[in-house]
Amino acid sequence: MSLNSNLKFLRKKRGLTQQELADSLKITRSKLAGYELNITPTLDTLVRIAAYFNVSLDILVKENLTAYSEYKLRELLETDQFLRGRKLRILSTTVDAEGRELIEVVSQRAKASYLAGFADPEFISELPRFSLPFLPMDKKHRVFQVDGDSMLPIPDGAWIVCEYVDDWMAIKDGERYVIVTEQDGVTFKIAYNKIKSEQKLLLCSANPIYVPFEVDIEQVREVWRYRLAMS
Repeated sequence: MSLNSNLKFLRKKRGLTQQELADSLKITRSKLAGYELNITPTLDTLVRIAAYFNVSLDILVKENLTAYSEYKLRELLETDQFLRGRKLRILSTTVDAEGRELIEVVSQRAKASYLAGFADPEFISELPRFSLPFLPMDKKHRVFQVDGDSMLPIPDGAWIVCEYVDDWMAIKDGERYVIVTEQDGVTFKIAYNKIKSEQKLLLCSANPIYVPFEVDIEQVREVWRYRLAMS
């Protein structure tokens, strides 16, 4: 149980005193101080705390937020996730000994298991990983291996470095993305954003022999924007 440490951590992250947070939760400061000392609140109070900080009860009680990287915390604590096309979940990632984000590598073989394991920290931790110092440190990156000839001139077997997209409304027409969907798994395509009008993405190949197709946004699990290729 990490409730007491998470509560104190989130309060300080917001720059709040105990009295200010207690007033917002409509409880006394002494009760809040007790919760931060590991006294368990009532279920009603727990729900109010979770709603106030925009986190799930499961995360509030079980996860150790003090161990999260700044990237994961930023994703967790940002609001309006659903309206911006985001899934209410935490991106599983890995960090080095100094807390810096690492770049996980998803090979053609690993892609077969990625849909089932993308949200599993244990699965992600078992992927090969490295760092590229010239990439922005405030963005999350992952490497995927291209499978097939649908995105020529990027060849089969090439490695592509991609940047995590948490705001799906920001997907730009005509740009290349790795889209992870419930139906098709990991797919590298040119995307056209039809979320606002139809709640869909249109995915096209660079190779004209492949027919474009649409995916419902409800089927989408992750979006990664293509940055560069390494043969």
